[in-house]
Amino acid sequence: MKHVVIYDACILYSAPLRDLFMRLALADLYQAKWTHDIHEEWMRSLLKNRPDLTRLQLERIREKMDMHIRDCLVDGYAKLIKQLVLPDSNDRHVLAAAIKAGAQKIITFNLVDFPSKALAKYNVVAQHPDQFLRLWLDAAPLAVINVVKETRLSLKNPPKTPAEYLDILLKQGLTKTVAYLQNHTDQI
Repeated sequence: MKHVVIYDACILYSAPLRDLFMRLALADLYQAKWTHDIHEEWMRSLLKNRPDLTRLQLERIREKMDMHIRDCLVDGYAKLIKQLVLPDSNDRHVLAAAIKAGAQKIITFNLVDFPSKALAKYNVVAQHPDQFLRLWLDAAPLAVINVVKETRLSLKNPPKTPAEYLDILLKQGLTKTVAYLQNHTDQI
């Protein structure tokens, strides 16, 4: 059975992180999923913080994401939301989607909002994206390194050297991942 993960909105908010995680999903290492509500959350936050972007631009990104990642959208989870208890009730939709999708993990920076005790009864864990990537680097190093290289090479305006791309990932909070990848710059 394929490993299923839910991307929280914070994973999709930042273009560098979104691009890397979309390409990882395309590599078919695991099944990535999200919802229309998760889309709305990252898009709303991005529009609030980046007035240079338009809703139409973000809708195009959303459409591409939904079109390219097979079976990514979770629906039918709304009825689960009311019964869930989390520190931030606004995050219940993410857990509900994870339950509905049969996901093993929620990938998020907001670990405090998804306490392990609240998630354990649903066989779901919240995992920081850095830890998630680091574990995949142990499990499938060549596949992940190839995705990192592909992502770096896709940056054309301006192009990035391996060191410059690792700096971008470091700014995204991927410290353990970058520490590992620094030993493989010739491959990325």
